[in-house]
Amino acid sequence: MKKATIYELAAAAVMAAVLCVVAPLSIPIGPIPISLATLVLYLSVHVLRTRSALISCAVYLALGAFGLPVFSGYAGGIAKLAGPTGGFLVGYLFLVLIAGLFVWQSAKLEKPVLRMVFSVLGMLLGTAVLYAFGTLWFMFQAKAALGYALSVCVLPFLPGDLVKIALAAVIGRLVRNALSKAGLL
Repeated sequence: MKKATIYELAAAAVMAAVLCVVAPLSIPIGPIPISLATLVLYLSVHVLRTRSALISCAVYLALGAFGLPVFSGYAGGIAKLAGPTGGFLVGYLFLVLIAGLFVWQSAKLEKPVLRMVFSVLGMLLGTAVLYAFGTLWFMFQAKAALGYALSVCVLPFLPGDLVKIALAAVIGRLVRNALSKAGLL
C-alpha cells in the first residue's frame, strides 16, 4: 500500500473541514433535512483518492460523534449517529466508497463521455446504497413502515441529489483535471 503524501493528507483535512462547515447548514423538511453534505462528498471523490475521501468522511463523522456541532442543524454527539438520521450519516461512508471506486476507475477509460457516464453511475449507485442504508435505519429507529419511510427519506431528495451529481460530475472533473495538470494527483 502506498503511503499518503502530504498533499493527500492536507486535501483530506480540507475536505473534512468543508464538510464540517457545509453539512450543518440544512433545511428541515421533515425528519430528514436537506443539506449540501452529499455535494461535498461527491466532489471529494473526484479530488481525493478513494482512501483519502473515506478518511475525510470518517474524520467528519468522528468529529460529530465527539460532540462538535457538524451534523445537520448544528447537532453533534453519538445520539445523533444512533438516532433516526444516523443511518444516513454512516451511509456517507458507503457513498464515498462506491462513488470513489467508480470515479477513479473511470479515469482508465479512453473516451471522455464514457468516463463521465461511469462516474455518474458510481455516484448514483453510491447514493442508492446511502438511501437504502439510511431508510432501513430510519425504519428501525422510528418504527416506520416502508411507504412512509420512502416518502420522507428518499422521494424529497431525488431531484436535489440528481442536480448535485450532475454538478459534481462536471465541476469535480474540471478540478481533478486541473490538479492532475499541476502534478498533485
